[in-house]
Order: sequence, then C-alpha cells, then structure tokens
Amino acid sequence: MYNPSRPKSWDDSNRSSRRNTLSSLTDLPKLNTNPDKNMHHHPGMMVDDHDAHMSRASTPALEAQDEKGKNLHGGVDIYDPNRPKLGFKQRLHHFTWAWYTLPMSTGGLALLIFAQPHQFPGLKSIGLVVYIINILIFVTISSMMVARFFIHSGDMSQSIKHPREGFFLPTFFLAVATLITSTDRYAIPRNDVGLVWAVSGAFWVYVIVTLVLAIGQYSYVFAAHSFGLNTMMPTWILPIFPIMLSGTIASVIAETQPQAAAVPIIVAGLSCQGLGFAVAVLMYAHMVGRLMQAGLPNREHRPGLFMCVGPPAFTALALIGMAKGLPKGIDTNMDGRFFDVGMIRTMAMISAIFLWSLSLWWFGIAVVAVVQSPPKYFHLGWWAMVFPNTGFILATISIGKELGNEGVLWFGTGLSICLVTMYFFVLFNNIKAFIKQDILYPGRDEDVEDH
Repeated sequence: MYNPSRPKSWDDSNRSSRRNTLSSLTDLPKLNTNPDKNMHHHPGMMVDDHDAHMSRASTPALEAQDEKGKNLHGGVDIYDPNRPKLGFKQRLHHFTWAWYTLPMSTGGLALLIFAQPHQFPGLKSIGLVVYIINILIFVTISSMMVARFFIHSGDMSQSIKHPREGFFLPTFFLAVATLITSTDRYAIPRNDVGLVWAVSGAFWVYVIVTLVLAIGQYSYVFAAHSFGLNTMMPTWILPIFPIMLSGTIASVIAETQPQAAAVPIIVAGLSCQGLGFAVAVLMYAHMVGRLMQAGLPNREHRPGLFMCVGPPAFTALALIGMAKGLPKGIDTNMDGRFFDVGMIRTMAMISAIFLWSLSLWWFGIAVVAVVQSPPKYFHLGWWAMVFPNTGFILATISIGKELGNEGVLWFGTGLSICLVTMYFFVLFNNIKAFIKQDILYPGRDEDVEDH
C-alpha cells in the first residue's frame, strides 16, 4: 500500500552526477515521450510524480510500477536495447573509480589460489598467471582513468567530490594492496634482500597514504555532504578499508622480513587494522539502523551488502597472520614485560573465530537479500560479491590451519570453488555489459546519484 511516511530507498532519486552527465546525448535523436505523463491529476490537487515517488518505499511492486518513468534520462530510455550508441570518448566520460573493483577482485583471487590448503601440481602456476593478468588489468584501467581525466577536463575533481562515485576512490588503493601482497607471494625471492626491503618500503608508503585518505575523505564527506540514515550504503565503509588492509599486508609480508623490520610492521599493521575495524563497527550501527528503518535496499544495490562481510573477515585473517609473522627469536622479556609468542597466537586464533562469526552473519544476510530479489542490470557493484568474500574464505582457511581441522579446510576449499565460479560469472556479465553498452553509458554508472 502507499505509505507516505516510509523513507525513500537508495534507488528513488535520479539526479545526475554532474551537470554534463547527459551532454553526450544532446546531439542524438530523442525517443518519443509524453511530457505530461510525469504529472498525476487528482481531484482538487496536482502531485508531481517525483515528489510522490520520494515518499515511497522500495518494494518490488513499486519498483516495477515506476521503472519505466525512472529509466528516462534526457528523453532517452537508458534500458532500451535500441537506445542510441555512443562513441569511445563519450563512453570514457563515464569510466568511474568503481572499475578498480575488477583488479581488486582479481588480486584477491590470486592470493586465494596461493593460500589453498589442498594444492595440486600447477595450481600456484595458475595463481602466478592470474597475478600477471591482474597487473595488466590494473595498468589498463589506470590508463583509461588518466585518459578520461585528460579528455574530459574537470572530471577528476568532480569524481572525487561526487556523493556516490567519490566513495569508490578507495578501490584504487585496495587494488594496490592486493598487488603488494600478491607480489610478495609470487614475485619476491626470499633471498633477495633488496626486493624484501622494497616491499617493506611499499608498506610504509601505503600506510601513510591510506591514513591521509581515511582522514581526508571522511573529513570532506562530513563537511560537504549531508546523508540521511535511510540513504546509508555499504560503500560508506570504503574510505577506511585501505588503511584497514594495512594489517592484512603486514600479515603477509612480516614473515619474509628481517626481525628489525618485522616487529614495527606488525605493530603498525595491528594499529591500522584496529582503526579500520573500529570505524567499520560504527558504520555497521548505521547500516543496521538503515535496514531496520527503511528495509532492504533496492534490488540493484543488494550485492553491495557483501561489503559488510569484509572488515571482520580481513581482521580475523590479519590477526592470525601477524601473530604467525612474529620473529621466532623475539625477546620474551622485552623491557621487563613478559612477551609470549605462543600465547599471542592463541589469543589471535580465539579473536579470529569470534570475528569470523560476525562475517558469516553478514554473509548470510547478503545472500538472502540477493536471492530474494536478484539485480536485473549489471553494475560494477557486483564485484562486491567477490572481493569481501575472498577475505571471508581466506580467514576460514587460516582458522582451519591454526586448528589443524581438515573439515574446516575442506569447507574453505569448497567456498573457494564457489568464489571462482562467482568471479567468472561477474566477469562474464561485466564484459557483456561493456560490449552492449549497458555500462559506460549515461545513467548506468556510479557517476549518477541514485540513492
């Protein structure tokens, strides 16, 4: 039923991301539309369709009712298969930061292959191929972003400040994090002192830059935007995600570093992981409040719920990894304080299991939401069904190894097979949408504020 008191959903607004979002279509023939159909006449009053739409909740019935009118952008139905096709430069205008979710997910897949508990001959060679492909993907996407900013002047500033696309800026740093960790796994010889120190240097640069990002981006959001609780999106967590992954990087590289470098890296990684998870917990409160107040998001945004799986999963993974990375020859009586590595590993395992359960809960919520109402059109947000779940599976495998439990390890292997299947499913739809111009098209990308 129509309920005017229900808050509007994520998908109830079709405001453009910037003034010239549809400038690429101004010279193209417009589809026939009825200019009067946006007004409904009732006895004694006239109600604008947009105002009426804003007050309604996101339900399948209402979404179907309003879908036709909402799809019109500049007189063009963006979901019409016969809509006008655009050239390369026009489509490049809509090449957003969200494209870095592709190398981010591919890098996570390379790490997952390396960490498999049940290896077979050639598996790590496959992982090496995935790692190389990921480098090529990252370079290609970075080149496209640079081309966008050169061809369309002003896009870089607008993309960072945009209330939706701006939240995807951290995916660039998340992709860099996967490159650092997978490089340490696949490309750094253990006896090459120079390269080992280079990885250490990359870690410290990453920590500094992502700390500036976490403080700077949230400071800008607090000052420049005003979001209601009913518009809460999981992407609000993204600015803190890169600094949080510093702990994950530390857990990977610490065991290959000399003792003088390993301990500071672990301490810094633990601090950054704690910061990231603490802020994520604050965001969880808003997310649950949003779900309780306004219900589940529009079907097109439901894959984004998987982002909530990431923080506790990567924190569990980092705690176990950093505890294992502590040097074996560390002083157990440091400055008069007892320092027992075995006890620390036990505490890390207990904490990891505790956090893993929270990650499992969010995973279940996201699965139910997506299965209940699957998205109809491809968005780059679909990659949220891959990368955060990679952390969940890696944490599962790490816990299984610490417990020495084959059942848990085989469960992690089964989840890995499911994730590889999901990766290729999303990749197939990504390529299909790119070819059919279902993305990189006005109104179809993250440069449109639709929440």
